[in-house]
Amino acid sequence: MPPEPLEPPEPPESPLLSGQTECGTSAHGPLRDFLRTETGSAAVLLTAALLALAWANLGPGSYASFWHTELSVRIGSGGVSLGLREWVNSGLMTLFFFVVGLEARREFDMGELRERRRVTLPVLAGLSGMAVPVAVYLAVNAGHASAQGWGTAMSTDTAFALGMLALFGTRLPGSLRVFILSVSVVDDFVALAVIAFAYSKAVSVPALLTALGLFAVLLLVRRTLGMRIPALYAVLGVAIWVALLKSGVDPVVTGLAMGLLTYARPAERSDLEHATTLFRRFREQPTPELERTVRRGLASTLSPNERLQRMFHPWTSYVIVPLFALANAGITVSGGQLAHAFTSPITLGILFGYVLGKPLGIIGAALLTTRVSRGRLRPPAGWGAITAGGTLAGVGFTVSLLIATLAFDGDELAQAKIGILAAVVGSFLLTWLVTRVIGALPKRSRSRALLGTSQGIVDLSDSVDVRRDHVRGPLDAPVTLVEYGDFECPYCGLAEPVVRELLADFGDVRYVWRHLPLHDVHPNAQLAAEAAEAAALQDGYWEMHDLLLEHQGDLLPKDLLHYAEEIGLDTARFRADLRAGVGSAHIAADLESADLSGVSGTPTFFVNGRRHHGAYDIASLSAAVRAARERAALTGAGRTA
Repeated sequence: MPPEPLEPPEPPESPLLSGQTECGTSAHGPLRDFLRTETGSAAVLLTAALLALAWANLGPGSYASFWHTELSVRIGSGGVSLGLREWVNSGLMTLFFFVVGLEARREFDMGELRERRRVTLPVLAGLSGMAVPVAVYLAVNAGHASAQGWGTAMSTDTAFALGMLALFGTRLPGSLRVFILSVSVVDDFVALAVIAFAYSKAVSVPALLTALGLFAVLLLVRRTLGMRIPALYAVLGVAIWVALLKSGVDPVVTGLAMGLLTYARPAERSDLEHATTLFRRFREQPTPELERTVRRGLASTLSPNERLQRMFHPWTSYVIVPLFALANAGITVSGGQLAHAFTSPITLGILFGYVLGKPLGIIGAALLTTRVSRGRLRPPAGWGAITAGGTLAGVGFTVSLLIATLAFDGDELAQAKIGILAAVVGSFLLTWLVTRVIGALPKRSRSRALLGTSQGIVDLSDSVDVRRDHVRGPLDAPVTLVEYGDFECPYCGLAEPVVRELLADFGDVRYVWRHLPLHDVHPNAQLAAEAAEAAALQDGYWEMHDLLLEHQGDLLPKDLLHYAEEIGLDTARFRADLRAGVGSAHIAADLESADLSGVSGTPTFFVNGRRHHGAYDIASLSAAVRAARERAALTGAGRTA
């Protein structure tokens, strides 16, 4: 059923909204918005850690005995028997690292890291950000047997760090998130290798060879069958996990490896059109066979990476990681114990390693790489933001606790846990101090400190050309908002008043509409787009554009002729041009640029060439425009985006 016609507010009479087109007769990573989830999950994680502390101090006997409860899973004569804490640490946490691997692979395939040269800096920063804290820990513990616990001071907690970044909100730029995530993946890979080879029990070579053989089979299946049989991957993943467990190597590395193997890609328009055809067949003949075909067709439009992230991310954020904190953060705390801990080289080594060593390692590596490459390799954010990212990376919780339980026991384990928890508090306070200092800077200096001067990756394949694109607003504006839209799409109708409000609020934004008629679901969209192009030949493009979005339910030929008459066009010429399809070449060019830019649905927005992910309400788009304007002021980019 067509939506009710939208009644957007009348635009103010100002040059800002004056329609203009230079068309004439010529024709031409990504990151998923996880911020809310991460903010909430950080709060749940912190709550779980506090509950663990309360439980351990109010009922220390029950806390220890509960998590040592044995749980066995047996199939025939074989099976696995672990304590509850080990099931959490080695079992459920495998899923957490799987999600980390999925998101890293998504950035590698679709996000900032799809330009491979951008991988170098976070890799070096990640390695340095581990080596320096370890050196600090070893320096503090020199001559002590506790030096063997050096692994507890090296790894960033990805979930906690990203959650804390979300808590700081608009004080730090979104590009910092990609940098922290990239550094954290390097961090996790090295940390899991350290767990496997430095803190695992005596390794059983036959079981390890079995795990490697199964992984080779998984690679072969991926190469030959792709990702068409998810159950097969699940079976192989479980088999690899069991083999690694039997070998004495901590099996959590299975999750990260499988996540990194799961490719990501944008939904393609051809796949979506095929899914529409399948659904129509099912609508005409609702049989069980067609129902299965429709489900498979719908699933194939999204990459496995995106489907699995959507499935597992909430579970890892709200259940698995908090459960890990509940199982591992519990320690009995007393005044004497705290006083002793803060004279212990274990506690101090971990605390100084994270709070001082992590920022020094990450910032130092980023600075050195930028200098040695003569600016060709730069961080995606300003140096103030990178400093805050370095201090945020000092949150070592998940992997640090994991290694601490392998490296220590008794009082030493309690001292290590105190150091880990103190580092969380210290890193948060240090990051808060850094953001306060940045916030106190003059506006231009603050923008430079947060955004930097590096050129971000451009998602829009075809730059705006005022000779062919339809432009509303100042032609020389520093910020360009491009929308791929469909005149019959109800979501585009809902976005239209938001765009008008945005243009009214910002006098330095130019707006470009590009056609993406989804003819498989909107039968009148193609003709409506051709009507807009026919109106453009008589300098009436924006008037026709506004009427088409205002009356989305009335886009039949007679309606289009009525609109042409209403805005004062030569209706005979308009009718002839419409019949001749004079705008079809322009629309085809827009469709091609949409495909090259990975656009498959409407509305899709680009701000200075960067794809806008998430909501298109006025607050979200305004924030994106402000950030683009600040970056354009620093780099001079935007006018050709």
